[in-house]
Amino acid sequence: MKQVDFMSHELNVPELTLRGILLGMIITVIFTASNVYLGLKVGLTFSSSIPAAVISMAILKMFKDSNVLENNMVQTQASAAGTLSAVIFIIPGLLMLGYWQGFAFWQTLMICACGGGLGVLFTIPLRRAMIVNSDLPYPEGLAAAEILKVGSSNAAGSKDNGIKDIMFGGIFSAIVSLCAEGFHAISSGVHYWFSFGKVTSQLPLGFSSALLGAGYLIGIASGMAMLAGTILSWGVFVPYLTSVMSPAAGQSASAFASAIWAQKVRLIGAGAIGIAAIWTLITLIKPIIDGMRISIQAMSRSETGKSLHRMDTDLSPKTTSMVLSIIVIGLLGTFYSFIADANLSAGTTGIFVVTGVAISICMGFFVAAACGYMAGLIGTSASPISGIGILGIIVSSLVVLGIGTAVNLFDTEIGSKFAIALAIFMTSVIVSIAAISNDNLQDLKTGYLVGATPWKQQVALLVGCVVGAFAIAPVLNLLYEAYGFVGAMPRTGMDESQVLSAPQATLMTTIAQGIFSHNLDWNYILFGVGVGISIIIVDVLLKKNSAKYCLPPLAVGMGIYLPPTLEVPLIIGAVMGYFVNRYLRNRAIERSPKNIEEDVEKCNRHGVLFASGLIVGESIMGVIIAIIIVLSVTGGGSDSPLAIVGKDFGPTADWLGLLVFIAMIAIFIYRIVSVKFKTN
Repeated sequence: MKQVDFMSHELNVPELTLRGILLGMIITVIFTASNVYLGLKVGLTFSSSIPAAVISMAILKMFKDSNVLENNMVQTQASAAGTLSAVIFIIPGLLMLGYWQGFAFWQTLMICACGGGLGVLFTIPLRRAMIVNSDLPYPEGLAAAEILKVGSSNAAGSKDNGIKDIMFGGIFSAIVSLCAEGFHAISSGVHYWFSFGKVTSQLPLGFSSALLGAGYLIGIASGMAMLAGTILSWGVFVPYLTSVMSPAAGQSASAFASAIWAQKVRLIGAGAIGIAAIWTLITLIKPIIDGMRISIQAMSRSETGKSLHRMDTDLSPKTTSMVLSIIVIGLLGTFYSFIADANLSAGTTGIFVVTGVAISICMGFFVAAACGYMAGLIGTSASPISGIGILGIIVSSLVVLGIGTAVNLFDTEIGSKFAIALAIFMTSVIVSIAAISNDNLQDLKTGYLVGATPWKQQVALLVGCVVGAFAIAPVLNLLYEAYGFVGAMPRTGMDESQVLSAPQATLMTTIAQGIFSHNLDWNYILFGVGVGISIIIVDVLLKKNSAKYCLPPLAVGMGIYLPPTLEVPLIIGAVMGYFVNRYLRNRAIERSPKNIEEDVEKCNRHGVLFASGLIVGESIMGVIIAIIIVLSVTGGGSDSPLAIVGKDFGPTADWLGLLVFIAMIAIFIYRIVSVKFKTN
């Protein structure tokens, strides 16, 4: 069989194909639903590039003329699901606020599609500077490229392309999730509360398989940073505040500590996240400006476009301008549709429409550069989407507050609620832009390594944004009706233990409400800024004195902010990955000193794929259970139609949950270390 040079300029193989686009659409819808569920539950989304690449290879290998470039296009399109769904970090705030009673389909769709499209366009001028002419690592991009290469090289014979790892992890995780969230036969987490005098805190443990897999992927540095944040939150801040404040009459110690964390300590985490994001942006200003200047100059040479190598051709300036114009018109229409519902004067409506679109685009362009660069440095998963969202809601709220005060918007309660809703609406566009740009360059890096044509990838990403946007609103409504959000329950008498926390949306809505009511307790946010500055200093000193150690400030802030039962499995997964990697390296040194890196990487690749399967399995099962709950409730049935045990089974469920979680860790480790490797 003739070897194809995928790096050549003259290449005649299928790349952006109809079948690939259709397959990408199906994967995009599935992974969008999974990510929306996971994000609303724990405030985290997963990168879908790697599992999409594996699924694409498994399906397209049935066609004789499929190849690595077509597989790359499918994963490029589907990866939009892993990032565009980050809009859920802010938009549920419209329901929590009581402004929306359900997700408006067309407005939600347009926010996601237009914001995602801008994220694609804004990163086009960054490709040459940050990928071609840069040594940024792009960890997920490199991993996806390696999987595509391996899958392409062994498609003709070997069955070991990773599909077994993803399928096994997905099925295992789905069954565990069904037993926990559906049957209620095993617990999803336990809390051990303790008090010393007035001091109250807890020792938590979560049993989520998806978070265990996510922890394995984020690595030891982020895991230890989240552990530091958890210790600060529940080992320092909550104990101190419970010792100096008094609970309400009849309030239990655990309820009091939980309220302190939710109302006070989370604001400290917000301050730490915000200053960490600002620090990130400051450190990136010069390279971003230089890179954009060089790239825009290169793009402007439209006459020389035909002489460029196939792998160096972006969407043309003419096409880019046309798409940008369509997006801007779409945003203007969407903002007008949203603002017109407030029944303001024509002049005030026009001011808010133009200002909303302008702020969304201008700030979106800046965060696109920052998030793209951060993705190259530390990967998509660790990039500061949450911090960007917090900055976005603060800027949007202050702008709307200034305009609203000038036009007497706050004379009525309805006007005040509209102002908060508009700030959330503006921030939703900013977060969509940041999310897509965060992922875009990873995909372009993958394409650069396997020989893809950039403009075709950019088309695939635009298609992925539109398809994902169509899926997000129905899935949001489905999950809202099934579980409800914190502070926004669709029906009375729902099981509050099953409510989706939507942590970022809760936080950003709280910040917006505090800004407009002038009663936001800035002391906790400012204290969090001080904590963040201290962490930044520690991180800088660690990096200065050692290339091995660091303390990512954003991860510490998230450790303070996220519910502890969600953080513990993440931390366990990160620690597990660290020690497994050490074991693999020591084993390779003893048995196969000539192939250390190759053998360790082979084992780790199986771990990455199994972890991805755990994430996808639990997330998809969450959506399936949501559908069953909605069908049950709408038919007059129970909120827990699959439950097979009562509440008195709780203690037994806790022990069963712990045993299953331990078994899950053991199976995870075995899947990695049992991989066969060379002996010399």
